[in-house]
Amino acid sequence: MPLILETIVTTLSPAGELHLVPFGLIGEEDGYVLAPFRPSPTIVNLETNPCFAASSPRDIRVIAGTVTGRRDWPTVACDAIAGRRLADSFGHAEFEVAAVEDHEVRPRFRGRMVHSAAHAPFIGYNRAQAAVLEAAVLSTRLHMLEPEKVLTEMAYLAIAVGKTAGPREREAWGWIEDKVAAALGPEARILGRDDR
Repeated sequence: MPLILETIVTTLSPAGELHLVPFGLIGEEDGYVLAPFRPSPTIVNLETNPCFAASSPRDIRVIAGTVTGRRDWPTVACDAIAGRRLADSFGHAEFEVAAVEDHEVRPRFRGRMVHSAAHAPFIGYNRAQAAVLEAAVLSTRLHMLEPEKVLTEMAYLAIAVGKTAGPREREAWGWIEDKVAAALGPEARILGRDDR
């Protein structure tokens, strides 16, 4: 299995509008690959403007927010490409598309890094952040997974949130729980609103 880095990827539409989404960058020996599923605004954007930025958000709410319809996060101009990146990040990298492997379901856009920068110190891991990240990914697969598996995974992830979350992590977890509960019913709500 390849190394996959969970990031926030930004691209520009043909009209110059920003598209901000969570994305797993696939690490390969000679760079990183974006492989969005069709249909995708990211594909349209990369075909028109073949560059993208990938940011590591400091606030886990950005990832939870983007998968639950909250996409209005502050951005700033990129340094080496025509585009924007997440403003509040540990760091970011900017890529030009060096090659495209077309595919009817999931084309692969191979990125050549042209710039990277660190913006804030990273001083430690938080289990609640990791749990929110996993729950966010899980929430994008509700149409593919059995409800029992989703509920089991959410119950396990909720342990870390209950033990180690700060206010941001609890808010992010609440957004994911709301999405899962809307799809699977109120039993999907592991941590009650009073626990957030």
